[in-house]
Amino acid sequence: MNAIFKRRSIRKYTDQVIPEEHIEQLLRAAMAAPSAWNQQPWHFVVIDHKKILNEIPKFHPYSKMLTEASHAIVVCCDVNTERYNEFWVQDCAAATQNILLMATELGIGSVWLGLYPNQERVQKLKELLGLPDNIIPFCIISLGYPAESKGPANRFDAGRIHRNKW
Repeated sequence: MNAIFKRRSIRKYTDQVIPEEHIEQLLRAAMAAPSAWNQQPWHFVVIDHKKILNEIPKFHPYSKMLTEASHAIVVCCDVNTERYNEFWVQDCAAATQNILLMATELGIGSVWLGLYPNQERVQKLKELLGLPDNIIPFCIISLGYPAESKGPANRFDAGRIHRNKW
């Protein structure tokens, strides 16, 4: 529960590099996510080359923090694995949330950067990473050790809760 309430979008990072064993823990957490009909349509592209990280803000207007990031993980869907139309979006979102929570647990700052369904961003990232036609990039997760601190957010709103009927 601590990671759920402590997780915040961290956009400023130190220059400390995330060790590979932590990257693997993040990916293990992602693949532990629930998946509709157990399709597990996800693939992950780990980016640690600064040249690639620096290219993304040229077409994704909210990704400037990637220039300071140690790593990024692109969560993707392989549409060839899809048996039930469009459930991959939920599966990839669950995998993304697991990465964010594990990052918090490991003391790593993170930000969820949306790609899909913005076709311009999707296409530009596909070109940058050389993704095959059957792979759709869902989001980018920026990762680095925090150079900023944020307290827990309280987003609870009782007015959004309905019982039995609207």
